[in-house]
Amino acid sequence: MDAAMLTALGALLASPVAAAAAIYGSRGATRASREGTVLTGYDSLTARLTAERDKAEADQATAETRAAALELEVARLRLLVTQLGGTP
Repeated sequence: MDAAMLTALGALLASPVAAAAAIYGSRGATRASREGTVLTGYDSLTARLTAERDKAEADQATAETRAAALELEVARLRLLVTQLGGTP
């Protein structure tokens, strides 16, 4: 075998190895990108859920305050009806 033949065989053998390395490297990069996207999505979802929970808690506090005010108004009106001689 001469040098040209050995070079050609070396190139033929190196090509599949280089292709396999490129595919493996691409898979690793794709996996890392996908995991990064998942973590970003998780952080985004967590932030939205936290904001939604805080809003729900504020709405609940407002509703409880309104309910207490309405209960006081009902008690005041019952007392007024009783003072005017009616039965509530």
